[in-house]
Amino acid sequence: MTVDLLVTGATGFVGSRVAAAAGSRPGVRVRALSRRTPAARPDAGTVVPGDLLDPAGLRGSCAGVDVLVHCASRVGGVPESVAAVNDTGTRALVEEAVRSGVRRIVYVSTAAVHGRGPFRGVRPGEAPIAPVSATSRTRAAAERHVLEAGGLVLRPHLVYGEGDRWVVPGLVGLLRELSATVTGCTALHSMIDVETLGRAVVAAALSPHLGSGAHYVGHPDPVPASELLAAVCERVERPGGGAGVDVATARARAAGSPRALHHLGMLTVDHWFSSEDFWKDLDCSPGEGFARGFARSAPWYRSHIATDH
Repeated sequence: MTVDLLVTGATGFVGSRVAAAAGSRPGVRVRALSRRTPAARPDAGTVVPGDLLDPAGLRGSCAGVDVLVHCASRVGGVPESVAAVNDTGTRALVEEAVRSGVRRIVYVSTAAVHGRGPFRGVRPGEAPIAPVSATSRTRAAAERHVLEAGGLVLRPHLVYGEGDRWVVPGLVGLLRELSATVTGCTALHSMIDVETLGRAVVAAALSPHLGSGAHYVGHPDPVPASELLAAVCERVERPGGGAGVDVATARARAAGSPRALHHLGMLTVDHWFSSEDFWKDLDCSPGEGFARGFARSAPWYRSHIATDH
C-alpha cells in the first residue's frame, strides 16, 4: 500500500531531513508544500504549490494526501508575520487537511512552548504551556489547531547538526562575548541530532501504535551543559584560550547582549524532557547520543562559524 505524505518546510533544517527520511521509506510518496514552483532539493519529492501566508491558496493542497507532516514555522521577525505563518497559516492548513480527509496530521513543534523552566525529567502533560516569546506563543497556538483535529505534536528541545544556525552558533557567540568559557553550569538538556529527528518524525507519522497528543522527542539521555560546552570548545572553537569565568561574571560581561544572555540562561536552567515512552512505541533508534553525533557535525560547525565570523 502506498502512502502519500505531504511535508511543509521541506527545504528547512528539520523538514529537509523529514523529506529525505520519508523518501527512503518503501511505499511512501513524498510531496512538498512550497511557495516556489521548482523544488529546492531533489529529495523533497513532488512539489505542491502553497503558501502559509495565503490561507485561501492552500485550497486543494492536501488532496489525495494520507499523512501531513507540518515542519514549517517562522522563527523570529515581525510578530504579525510570525503569527500569520505559525498560527493563522497552520489553522488554515489543518482545516484543509481535515476537509481533504487526511488521516494523520503531525506537527513538529518545540519544547519552548513551556517557557523557561526549570524542567527536569518532565513527561507529557506535566508542564503547563507558558511560552515567553512571540514565536513560542504562535507555535503553541499551532499545536492547539493540530491537537483539536486529533493530530500528533512532537516537541524536540535542542536540535543540533549540519544546518543548525542557533544552538551551537549561539553558544560560540556567547563564549566570544565572554572571551572565556563558563564554569559551574550544571543544567541538563534534552538534545537530538537533526538526522535522527528526521527519521523519528517519519516513524511517528507512519506508526500504527503512536496515538494522538503531544510527545517529547530527544535522546533519552540528557546532556549536561558542561559536556555541551566542553564539546563546543574542543571541537569547534575555544574563545579566550581556555579561560573560564563563573556564571555571575558571565552574566555581567554579557549584560549588553540579549542573545548571549539567552544562551547563558540555557546553560544554567534544566530543560530535560522525558522521551522514553516515545521511543518504546516506535521502530526507530534514538541514535548514538550526543558525543558521537556532535563529533560527526563538528567539521560543518567549524566551517560555518569560520565563514560567519
